[in-house]
Amino acid sequence: MQKHIVYIFILFTSFAIAQSKVTKYTYAIKGLDTLKMDVYTPKNMKKNDSLPVMLWMHGGGFSGGGRDYPSEVKFGELAAEKGYIGVLISYRLTRKGQPTGFGCDCPKADKLATFKSAAIDFLDAAKFIVENKGLLGADVNRIIAGGSSAGAEGMLNAVYMREYFVDDLKKYDRVKFAGVLSLAGAMVNADYVTKENALPSAFFHGTADTLVPFASAAHHMCKPEKKGYIMLDGSATIVDRLLELQMPYYFYKVIGGKHELSSIPFDQLKDVFSFFDQTVLKKEIIQTVRINFKK
Repeated sequence: MQKHIVYIFILFTSFAIAQSKVTKYTYAIKGLDTLKMDVYTPKNMKKNDSLPVMLWMHGGGFSGGGRDYPSEVKFGELAAEKGYIGVLISYRLTRKGQPTGFGCDCPKADKLATFKSAAIDFLDAAKFIVENKGLLGADVNRIIAGGSSAGAEGMLNAVYMREYFVDDLKKYDRVKFAGVLSLAGAMVNADYVTKENALPSAFFHGTADTLVPFASAAHHMCKPEKKGYIMLDGSATIVDRLLELQMPYYFYKVIGGKHELSSIPFDQLKDVFSFFDQTVLKKEIIQTVRINFKK
């Protein structure tokens, strides 16, 4: 396998979005929550095609956001234009309407419970794709797990900490992921990234993010005496772990950047999809760090 280490400081790219079609499904019903997914496919997709999947979990602090927001819709359409099935999901917004929100007044136990429900919802969405691969035309050996902010936290914990958060692991025996795309995300403990579960992973993060830590720090920068104090491992820590394991990664960091790096980086996605083509399809070991500076 080839190995490349690339350091590039500023890059600007753009590309057009072609037409796609969208189909809506209910993937789970949990209490009062009916969880849906919007599936974007290329209009020229053939009946027997089996395409890679981009499974996406939106952000919003576990209290807002939506799979039908304009940026998410654009991303689903773009994934289809790149030859993927774009799957945008809703999930349980367990902090919606809660007086403590998801900051320093939200108890640590509640934060862990929120991470758990989001991780399980993400796995249930992936399970639906696996069980309906013929209907969807999905190549379930090439599912890229993606998310932004809270969605990235839920997704990363689902992908890398399944054993920690899931009680019935057998339920997800057939669920496998091929890659990760995380925008301003973090996980509870990067030690759970191992040689056995490590995947080609792309990260976008600002070094001065005060909500989701860039490296290893307290969530929302809470002080230790606060109820909501919990340490999380952000993008830089996860990348260090992948480097140690000699696994592929793509790391776009902005010096001085804050939580705006949770926005979908449309001008960078051409390179992100190229990274997955090389590492997931061709099995190359590519380790790329791209550095920009906040203006």
